[in-house]
Amino acid sequence: MNGVDFLADTNVLLYLLSGNPVVSDFLDSRLAISEITMLELLGVKDITAERLQIRQALVKNTRLVYLNDEIRSLTISLRQQCKVKLPDALIAATAQWLQVPLLTADRDFAKLPRLQLLLIQP
Repeated sequence: MNGVDFLADTNVLLYLLSGNPVVSDFLDSRLAISEITMLELLGVKDITAERLQIRQALVKNTRLVYLNDEIRSLTISLRQQCKVKLPDALIAATAQWLQVPLLTADRDFAKLPRLQLLLIQP
């Protein structure tokens, strides 16, 4: 066991930060995020210092999964099989590598093969 319940997509973290009740069932879960999700969450133009600090604290309280050779290989395979944006392929490959469901509100992930998916309704 890798100590993780789900890999959280960026939209899940944004819902969490905004207090959206759709993610309340997952507040006690052990979440991991992809390095790509961290970049999407923090790399926002004109983000306020306060909002950046809050997001950095959230990232610090998750397991951050950095890209590695296996995730890169899975990403390449996914992109060879399906038309999928590179960031989404990297996130999906990270979930596959961890062998945990991807927690997301993005229905586009449903087209990816062999991906354990937990879709939430925003």
